[in-house]
Amino acid sequence: MSTVFRRRISTVIPPKVASPNIGAAKDAARMSRIVDFYGKLPRGAPPAVKTSNLLKRYHDAYFGDKPSAMPLVHIIGGLFAIGYAQQYYFHLRHHKNNAD
Repeated sequence: MSTVFRRRISTVIPPKVASPNIGAAKDAARMSRIVDFYGKLPRGAPPAVKTSNLLKRYHDAYFGDKPSAMPLVHIIGGLFAIGYAQQYYFHLRHHKNNAD
């Protein structure tokens, strides 16, 4: 048979029939190792990773699946606390002991 004819006929014949050495014992042992390896891998979705960073936890709590308006309340409360601290430092601390 010519090589052109063999090349044309090799596309028609499935590879297992065309090369009888594929199903040899060494290939079967290798395939069983591969099947065992993939059989030991975990199935399903991976477990959710808990974040340890403070900003990521804050983001997950208020901006994640259920966003809320609490960050606005936190910003307003923070600005109020900073403003009161500045007022106390620059003005109110001078009147603390002097009631006149």
